[in-house]
Amino acid sequence: MSTARRHRLFEAGFRTIAATGADRWLAPLARGRGMILTFHHVRPEALGVYAPNRLLAITPAFLDHVLTTLRRRGFAVIGLDAVPDRLAGTAGAPFAVLTFDDGYRDNVEHAAPILRRHGVPWTLFVTSDFAGGRGRLWWLELERAIARLGRVRLPGTAIDLPAGSDAEKSHAFETVYRHLRAGPEADLLAAIADLCGRAGLRPGDLAAELCLTWDDLRDLARDPMVTFGAHTVSHPMLAKHDAATLRREVEAGRDRLMRELGRPVRHLSYPVGDPTSAGPREFALARDLGFATAVTTRPGHLFAGHADHLHALPRVSVNGCHQSPAALAALLSGVPFLAWNRGRRLNVG
Repeated sequence: MSTARRHRLFEAGFRTIAATGADRWLAPLARGRGMILTFHHVRPEALGVYAPNRLLAITPAFLDHVLTTLRRRGFAVIGLDAVPDRLAGTAGAPFAVLTFDDGYRDNVEHAAPILRRHGVPWTLFVTSDFAGGRGRLWWLELERAIARLGRVRLPGTAIDLPAGSDAEKSHAFETVYRHLRAGPEADLLAAIADLCGRAGLRPGDLAAELCLTWDDLRDLARDPMVTFGAHTVSHPMLAKHDAATLRREVEAGRDRLMRELGRPVRHLSYPVGDPTSAGPREFALARDLGFATAVTTRPGHLFAGHADHLHALPRVSVNGCHQSPAALAALLSGVPFLAWNRGRRLNVG
């Protein structure tokens, strides 16, 4: 199934949940004690037809709507530090945690003023190479390379696709992305670097363009409402790498962040964060390294049982493809996760 069709089905499901009122009458069954929301980019510009990473970007207006809706629906917005105690204690009002991955400059330019106006805490997960102005935001490199190319070829594969129209570019992106994600990360990085070269782009330049620098992060660290978390050194899909690389990426990323900011770093976000990128081995390392929590991108709310799995916590993605009141209401209710997780409250294997 294509990504576009999948998102159309999701949106239809969200509208059905809203139309039937299931986001309210099923919420007592579906909703957990709280949830951790995931954000990436927050920026006002309109995206074109070819925008394969649009799921990672929401507008400032929608972020404001998210925070207003949380308050209206009785959620307490808390810091990530408070989650272990909230899960271990007695159930109370539902809570929400706000997390932003990678360390993008637009989080400070566009999200931070809204977060301050609402008076809510938030967590920024920082990839240390990105803060240093290097590292590979390969998913964005792939998008930009295909935007410039009229044809997309992957040497050594059968992939040779036209990329003249927006529709052709979107199809080429999805085909290449799926193929490369299934293989070794070194092959993915090399293939995208080759595409960038053919498109007249230099791989590794986007971090300096899009991400907060260490000086920016030190300025942000003056805000007591911001918690910083580790997001590794170079943003690898950890499960694809050996144990030594795993430990180096997680430990060195955390230690660099602590040195640069002079703050403790107690939380980890696994890059990409799905089961092909983080699993039991990665969860065990995060625990052994002393992180208080570690978060995935496995979808779901938090239940009391997650108190015993603090290094495999699910999150709820605030998806740029679904910036609608119906989608948000459904996600806050927990109802979609009854189907997505096949009735399971915990998905930690």
